[in-house]
Amino acid sequence: MLAAKAGIQLEPENPQAARARNEREAIYEANRISTAYFARMLKSDLGAPARAYCERRGFSEATIERFALGYAPDSWDGLVAELRRNDVDLALAAKAGLVKSGQRGYYDFYRDRLMVPTYATTGEVLAFGGRTLGDGEPKYLNTATTPVYTKGSHLYALNVARRAAHRERTLIVVEGYLDCIALHQAGFENAVAALGTSFTEQQASELRKYAEYVYLCFDGDTAGNAAATKAVDTASKAIEHTGSLVRIVMLPPGEDPDSFIRSRGAEAFRALLESAKPAIEFKIDAEVDRLRSGFDSPAKIAPKAEALIRELAPREEWDRWRVYVAGRLQVNPDDLRNSRFLANTANFAPRTAPSVTGSRHARASIEPFSFEREVVGILLEEPTLAAEYDGRIAAERFRNEVYRRIYERIVEAAGTLHATSDIFGLFAEDQASLEVLAAVGSRDRSSTVRYGDSEERRAHLDRVVERLQLDDARQRYRELSRLIDERLNTGRPVSQELRGEYDALLARLKK
Repeated sequence: MLAAKAGIQLEPENPQAARARNEREAIYEANRISTAYFARMLKSDLGAPARAYCERRGFSEATIERFALGYAPDSWDGLVAELRRNDVDLALAAKAGLVKSGQRGYYDFYRDRLMVPTYATTGEVLAFGGRTLGDGEPKYLNTATTPVYTKGSHLYALNVARRAAHRERTLIVVEGYLDCIALHQAGFENAVAALGTSFTEQQASELRKYAEYVYLCFDGDTAGNAAATKAVDTASKAIEHTGSLVRIVMLPPGEDPDSFIRSRGAEAFRALLESAKPAIEFKIDAEVDRLRSGFDSPAKIAPKAEALIRELAPREEWDRWRVYVAGRLQVNPDDLRNSRFLANTANFAPRTAPSVTGSRHARASIEPFSFEREVVGILLEEPTLAAEYDGRIAAERFRNEVYRRIYERIVEAAGTLHATSDIFGLFAEDQASLEVLAAVGSRDRSSTVRYGDSEERRAHLDRVVERLQLDDARQRYRELSRLIDERLNTGRPVSQELRGEYDALLARLKK
């Protein structure tokens, strides 16, 4: 079709590709006929139980029409007869998962179930989910893999949610079809469902095509929490690493999105979205709860917590999460910062005569201190502090170029800045910096700590100054270590002055 529109002559398909395409098109047609049949049955006398079920779930006529809900009668050959009337090959219908082959011929796969079709974003019906009307098992019968549908690769209702996703830059992912439909009816038109499977990387990649931000909303029970934990790991690989943000919506125990909407309303659900946890916080909370449930002392917990932060958090946010985790574990943030260095006894090994080729001790493992975002955030909240800390926090210490440029301009104009608006005015012609400042200063920002008053802000900036001084001491410690090693390896004496400086630095680092 596109080639004809563009005036391009396509090369002929090879016979194998033509057969596969024709088979897919035939299955799409069989699915279309089945969807129309199920919808007709829902409106018939046979569909009364299914209509009553929809009414109990609160689904309006408009919602039923929009999602093309239907009913598979409690019959062995109702759909078989419909497909025959439309000259559909029943062997192909079996391949599509619509019917089954038995000793007496073909029979309907779905019987006495509410039918929920899944559409491709291009309009074709890909698959079906059949929901029992009572308490029978299985609760859902879902289409298995077919030539047009691969389990775990598609998302339910993406065909209707993608416009809202484009408008709001956000998608809400739930577990079940009916949860998703309930959210749409309540006004959350950017909801999709994972089609009865565990959330997969393929589904995460599909989300990424349509939205920058994703809410994962699973049932508020043990199974739902387990699904959320697994989904966070999956989403982190396919979504967060490409710039999107994932948040976890925490439902009350025993609730699912449908029951929550029906019992508490749309505004209560919107409040859950606004209070949703960033995925990294959800993961860290789970691990912190595990650490707290053990019997380790604070000295043993500190290095474990530090390792957790380094594993889960971006490097530039380590210090923010240290403060958070330390608060949860009731330990000092500095204990977390220093735990890796202090836990390595090689850093403080006694000085012994070295071999000619060897070094006296292992190189200290010290990670750079990340502080830029916090400093900019504090100055944005209280610009008058810029003049006070200009000479104590050098712009050269900023490794992030964007934050360094912003910090340099703020301290240059320090005497004229009195309110947050003054800083935004300073960057009026610099759109890129304005966007960064807006992100740092947003009320719901998750990666910058908020401080209650000027005293708290000064206390944090003082800690930054102390930390930078400590980094300088560590750097000097490494330089002295190399210098002493070189002298000892070449047989030259180590002066008392050099040894004294080294010993003083070692004592300071130990402390």
